[in-house]
Amino acid sequence: MSSELMFFAGLFAMYFTLRSTTGGMWAEETAKLNFPFALVNTLILVSSSFSCQMGVFTAENLRPRRTGRLFQFSKWGMTEWFLLTFVLGAVFVAGQTTEYAMLTSEYVTLNSNPYGSAFYITTGFHGLHVIGGLIAFLLIIGRAYAAKKFGHFEATSAIVTSYYWHFVDVVWIGLFLVIYVLK
Repeated sequence: MSSELMFFAGLFAMYFTLRSTTGGMWAEETAKLNFPFALVNTLILVSSSFSCQMGVFTAENLRPRRTGRLFQFSKWGMTEWFLLTFVLGAVFVAGQTTEYAMLTSEYVTLNSNPYGSAFYITTGFHGLHVIGGLIAFLLIIGRAYAAKKFGHFEATSAIVTSYYWHFVDVVWIGLFLVIYVLK
């Protein structure tokens, strides 16, 4: 986690350095951002942290799968909560992809100018980390189904995966505030 923290600190430093040296370009380029779209996408990602934590609570109670009906959320197990987290994370990635397409149509690209480089590098690396988290969720869900008995080893794996996911969410909140709110 500490190496990931340092990696993203470097990305933030790059963003602020480019921002401080390019003057008026930043205001012109950030005007092309779709704040409401990004806000909804951010809320989707943040909500995935809540479903992830619900999965952790059920994993700690050694309940890998639901014990009630599908829409009895209080009876869900870790796999249902982690599947919901996976879907929310995948929707976030799809939203980022859509935003990239919208910005490309506005001629904001990776190599268009320093702003485009900073935007795509910071959000792109974050997106890759989200995809890594999605893969981890699939592995944890698969392990829960493959285990003959769901025990503390499987629960610990779920908890560790949640640490990573929460970290990725917090990093996005920072990126959102810097890129979309501060502009």
